[in-house]
Amino acid sequence: MNALTGKRIAVLKGGPGSERDVSLATGAGVARALRSLGAQVTEIDVRGSDFELPADVELAFIAIHGTFGEDGEVQEILEKRGVAYTGEGIEESRFAFDKIISKEKFDRHGVTTPEWEIISAGQRPSMSLPFVVKAPKQGSTVGVYIVKEPAELDHAMAEAIKYDERLLVERFVPARELTIGILGDQALPIIEIIPKGGFYDFTNKYPFLNPSAGGAAQHVCPAQIPEEQTRAIQELALRAHRALGLRVYSRVDVMLPEVGEPTVLEINTIPGMTEASLLPEAAAAAGISYPQLCARIIELSLAVRKGTR
Repeated sequence: MNALTGKRIAVLKGGPGSERDVSLATGAGVARALRSLGAQVTEIDVRGSDFELPADVELAFIAIHGTFGEDGEVQEILEKRGVAYTGEGIEESRFAFDKIISKEKFDRHGVTTPEWEIISAGQRPSMSLPFVVKAPKQGSTVGVYIVKEPAELDHAMAEAIKYDERLLVERFVPARELTIGILGDQALPIIEIIPKGGFYDFTNKYPFLNPSAGGAAQHVCPAQIPEEQTRAIQELALRAHRALGLRVYSRVDVMLPEVGEPTVLEINTIPGMTEASLLPEAAAAAGISYPQLCARIIELSLAVRKGTR
C-alpha cells in the first residue's frame, strides 16, 4: 500500500483557455497514473469558475495549462473552498505566468535572460531586429512571433495585441533550445528540443492534436552537453525557479547560444504531462516513472500547503 491508496483526488482538466485540448490529454494521463497507484480519482472537465467538486475530495490535482490553470485563478478558487491542490500558490503562479514579471524577477536575482523591453498598443520596439514579440500571459507559444524582417513586424504586432495591451519584446537568440524540469530541489536531466521546422511552436509541441500539420520535434535526453556545462545549466534553471519563489515543480526553458552564456526564457508551472510532453520524459531519464512523478508532485504540493517545505 502507498500513500495514495484510497485518497480521494479530483483531477481538474480542460479549462477555458487556448490550451484546453492539451490539458484534457494531460488530465487523462494523470488520472490513469493516479488510479494505478490506488487513488479514487474523479476527472473534472473545468470550463469556468463554477466547476463542482465531490464533497469528500481531499486534493485537487491541477492539470489545466495556461490561462485559468497557471495564472493563479483556479488556485484562488480552491483556497477559498478550502481544498488542497497541486503546484504553486496563487502569487507564485501569477509571477511565473506573467512573462514581464518573470523578466523583472530574473533581472533582480541575477538570472541571465535575453534583453527585453515592454511596449503598448501603437508603440514600436526600440531594439534592432531580430526580436520576438510575445503576449505576456499566454502559454505553449500562443501569441509568440519571431520577427526577423521589418515587413514581418506589423503582422506580429497585430496578432500579439489580440491577447494583451502590453507586449514583451525580447532579443531573438539563435541557439540550441533546452528545457529543464525541476522537481522540488532536483533539476532533472536536460532535454534538447530540435524542431522539424521553424521553432518549437504549438504544432511541434503537440503533433497528436493536429497530425496533418506535420509537426513534432526531436527530443534528445539527456542533451549532449559536457558534464560541467550541464551542471551549470541545471543550476541556472534552479536559480530561475527559486527567483520566482517556486517550490513544487516547473519546467524552465533555456537557450544555449554557440557563443555566450545560457539564458532563461521563461518558466512553466504546470507543464504538459501528455504522451508527447517533456517533463515525464526528463523524469524517466532520471529513473522516475510517470506514476511516481505524479505522486512526487502531490507529496511536494502537500508539504508546501502544510508549511513543512
